[in-house]
Amino acid sequence: MHNDIVISRLADIFARRGSDSYLGEEVTMSEHMLQTATLAEGENSGDVLIAAALLHDVGHYADEFSAYSPSDTIDKRHDIVGAEFLAPYFDSRIVAAVRLHVAAKRYLCALSPQYMSLLSTASQHSLSLQGGPMSRLEIVEFEENDGYLDSVRVRQWDDLAKVPGVFTPTFDHFVPVLRRGLCTNK
Repeated sequence: MHNDIVISRLADIFARRGSDSYLGEEVTMSEHMLQTATLAEGENSGDVLIAAALLHDVGHYADEFSAYSPSDTIDKRHDIVGAEFLAPYFDSRIVAAVRLHVAAKRYLCALSPQYMSLLSTASQHSLSLQGGPMSRLEIVEFEENDGYLDSVRVRQWDDLAKVPGVFTPTFDHFVPVLRRGLCTNK
């Protein structure tokens, strides 16, 4: 798939599916993803993190390329699905942050019971499906990943990006960032 087609496909998904409920939260999928990217942009975090923040939950659209339900009893691995979709087209640092953002939640929960207590009900439910807080060995293995700190930062913005009625730029505002995050050799 040509890079322009990837951007168009993502824009189409945001337009058609962005109004889907975000995992039982009070915001839609697009509101959540745009809020996450806006938080990253507000901290001048750079193109890689802004793109990763925008795309971190694209794997929830697995049927576009399985929708999550608060009553799910298995993890649908949206982090892996999203990373696999993005990998042929985007910078490996963006893909890694998307792939590791769920592990980052498990990591932060293992490091801080306080962090875990601040998670929304929906995030606590998905945490249980995703394996719960990491073990000591999993923490060590997670910290061996290049860019694990990027995924932790994306995760922190992810947790804050669930506020109804917050103004954000549109998907189109972030297209230049996405274009700069595309692999040039693909």
